Amino acid sequence: MREHIPALIAIIPLMAALIAPVVAYFSMWLVRGISILAILTAHIFSLNALYHSLTVGTWHYYFGDWAPPWGIEYVIDPLSGSMASLVSFISLLVAFYAGPYLKDDTWLKKGIFYGLYLLITSGLLGMVITGDLFNLYVFLEISSLATYAIIASGGRKATVAAFRYLLIGTIAASFYLLGIGYLYAVTGTLNMADMAGRIQELMSSPAVLIGIAMIVVGMGLKAAVFPMHGWLPDAYTYAPPQVTAFIAGVMTKVSAYVLFRVTFFVLGAANGPVYAALTVMGWIAAVGIVMGSVMAIAQKDFRRMLAYSSVAQIGYIVLGISLGNMLGLIGALLHILNHAVMKSCLFLVAGGIKWRTGEHSIAKLAELSGKMPLTMGAFLVAALSMVGLPPTAGFFSKWYLVLGALDANMWPFVIVIILSSLLNAIYFFRVIENFFLKKREAGEAVKRETGAPKESLELPVTMLIPIVILGIGILAIGILNSQIVTNILQYSVPGGGL
Repeated sequence: MREHIPALIAIIPLMAALIAPVVAYFSMWLVRGISILAILTAHIFSLNALYHSLTVGTWHYYFGDWAPPWGIEYVIDPLSGSMASLVSFISLLVAFYAGPYLKDDTWLKKGIFYGLYLLITSGLLGMVITGDLFNLYVFLEISSLATYAIIASGGRKATVAAFRYLLIGTIAASFYLLGIGYLYAVTGTLNMADMAGRIQELMSSPAVLIGIAMIVVGMGLKAAVFPMHGWLPDAYTYAPPQVTAFIAGVMTKVSAYVLFRVTFFVLGAANGPVYAALTVMGWIAAVGIVMGSVMAIAQKDFRRMLAYSSVAQIGYIVLGISLGNMLGLIGALLHILNHAVMKSCLFLVAGGIKWRTGEHSIAKLAELSGKMPLTMGAFLVAALSMVGLPPTAGFFSKWYLVLGALDANMWPFVIVIILSSLLNAIYFFRVIENFFLKKREAGEAVKRETGAPKESLELPVTMLIPIVILGIGILAIGILNSQIVTNILQYSVPGGGL
């Protein structure tokens, strides 16, 4: 079975998704167990594939033994292996966290939830491991359609947000599909490696120029790069709290990964048209970093503040990709990892607070540090990491981005990164003040009747463990950042080493 691990990474969650509603009919406990087991298996296989790519070399898997460019190929290299490990890890923690939220649901709601959740996971895993541009589109649609449905289950406002996301997401996917259609028309292949070899001498073709523009715009929309972020704030704010952490933590990062993979490993970022597109995206991202931070300051809803913060954070990643040098790319990839862990932790905290108190208004969430010490401890670590204070993970990805900007002599980008960190401090320290220093007034942060001790609002173990793991992970990534860069990330960028 080991030789089929690359395929099983995406197939196992997909198969589990198909049977989830049926299993839920017979046992609501069993459907949760099967879902978690499927994601855990995908995570173990992802780690195994990552280890293989680092110790043996890139793992190529040909479906039906049809070698590319005729057949579909899965490719596990250090970049795709690390992304698959990240996606499956966050998915596993959120699936474990979701249990108490789903406890009172009917078998049908629970079965549909786990089915959609597994489809999202399978789609995202497929996007990062496939070596075929059209197969990537198929997995993009699988994850997107399931995401629209699962967001819409959050209520009336969530339905409107999901519909807006559906419209914009469909446009984005259409741009990507048309883009690869143009590239296929001139190269005659959809395999990434094969196209990379054929397209270099065709860069002056109008079809190639149009294809590059469409792919960059399509992935920019999916990644919510400013000003193409219109779908994101409402989607993150009104999605069901038990799934928002997964959507916010990894979906836009996978789109950023696709942008990086296609521009650097397929099209060749040094080519004039690609370089020009990335340069434009870099300046747009710099504006988005500042605007996203400013808009986050204006928010009174904790979830919405985190959503606009994500607009700024995705700007860091795109800015690093646009720099194109080793330090900038490492900063971008490290920030993909960091932001996935930080933002997932923060949205799990937000969901836990909602579950306990029924509130999302920052002004009404006071004196929580004494009532939810472990949850608030993890929140504090994640918030400080978002600001970029050492030794948390967020500091080191920003440090690499600053070094990359200096290496490229892009001083405006250095100023933007420093300014945005100050803006991050403004809105996160406001929340920290409310959670840790402000005294609660009558009627605020009312305890949810779930059997918690009178003076405690701490979350159940199944919700608390993922939050604590992510909080510890933020510190661990910060402390071990050098090892992560040296042993994994340096092999994930063109050039292969520092």
